[in-house]
Amino acid sequence: MTTENYLGALTGVRSGKRSFYPEYVRTAERLERAVGALDRISRALVRTGEGPRALVEAVVRAAAEHVQADWLLFAVADGALRAARPRFLLLTGGTLVEDERLFPADALAHLRVLRTRPWEAGEPADTGVRVPMTLDCEPVGGIAARPAPGMDIAATDLAVLRVLANQAAVALHNSYLVHATMQLRGRTEALSEAAEQQARDLAARNAELQETQRRLIEVMQRQALDDERHRIARELHDSVTQDVLSAGMMIEICRAELTEPGADLGALREKLTGAKDLTRHAVERLRAAIYALHHSESEPSGSLPVLLERLSTVHLPTDLTVSVSVHGEPVPLPGEAEHSLLRITGEALFNTVMHTNAARARIRLDYRADRIRLSIADDGDGDPAQLRRMLRLSSATDLAGAHRGLANMRARTEELGGTLSIRRSRIGGILLLLEIPLPREAA
Repeated sequence: MTTENYLGALTGVRSGKRSFYPEYVRTAERLERAVGALDRISRALVRTGEGPRALVEAVVRAAAEHVQADWLLFAVADGALRAARPRFLLLTGGTLVEDERLFPADALAHLRVLRTRPWEAGEPADTGVRVPMTLDCEPVGGIAARPAPGMDIAATDLAVLRVLANQAAVALHNSYLVHATMQLRGRTEALSEAAEQQARDLAARNAELQETQRRLIEVMQRQALDDERHRIARELHDSVTQDVLSAGMMIEICRAELTEPGADLGALREKLTGAKDLTRHAVERLRAAIYALHHSESEPSGSLPVLLERLSTVHLPTDLTVSVSVHGEPVPLPGEAEHSLLRITGEALFNTVMHTNAARARIRLDYRADRIRLSIADDGDGDPAQLRRMLRLSSATDLAGAHRGLANMRARTEELGGTLSIRRSRIGGILLLLEIPLPREAA
């Protein structure tokens, strides 16, 4: 390639030597405008940090200055860059206008094309010039302008407008991503804070629930002991009344016989001794009733073994010596299960006191891998076979209320999913043995 041809390719000069200088001057002017355009582009692009609107305004002013436009329009197509603001902007007479009612007629025509048919932005326009704005090779709007009269628009000028338009598209898209990211971050932070607050509230509610459950179990434990004490107190009331009345009648008989001549002092002495025994027996039972009525709220709650120990003291040692033994590792039970086991044990001890001549009773509590065994044995004169018959009969008829305690104990055991059996104890009396499955949460 010759020097002349090389210079022509670089500057766009194609004429011969006679017209070389005028073409060179025009080419120099285009190069100067191109350099100025690059400067304007760089000044517009540095406005990105100020937000999309500032950049769009800078692009509009740089483009209008480059083509010396009477007016210049920037517009985003409908449905594209949904978060972009502004959607269109017109520079006319040095003023930026967003109200399309104030647009010139020819600018409105270009606006309709850019908004509804952006792919036509690259085609020749009837009036003015128009370039497309693309993002990822898709038309998303464009720039239209009416250059000043006599302004010669070259291909390089249209390239400058396309660069400005495309950069504006990228800035608007990035601003949408930044806005969406900030919104997502804000929502994430809000959700995280809400989750943390919910976790704190849940922990507080859980603590309150555990405290309420603990108090409920304490109340149920106290209630079980109170029910047993009050029941014993009510039934002892009848026996104490009977003993006192019997002793009183015996004393009255002795007084009447003392007034008769030749009274048998030995027989009177035996009768008074019997009356003394009745009164002593009544006093002991009365003490048990008083104990049952006055030891309730002052006692703290405890585990099932501790509650069984306390329950055994309701039946005074003067009547019955009760021992409690625990085997295996104690585990906490639901309040309903502990309540039922206490009521069953209390019923068994009361029956031992009232219906046998036992001097000793043994309570054994076994914690096993999958179940709990509770046994109450005594050394009295009860008959296991007779109790089993009475228990079978009580299931079919009320028996006028007799032996309903046994039926209640079996019903409570079955509610816990267990079994109740009556056997002869090793120490000579009755052995009540109940087995219940260990609750799943305790296991």
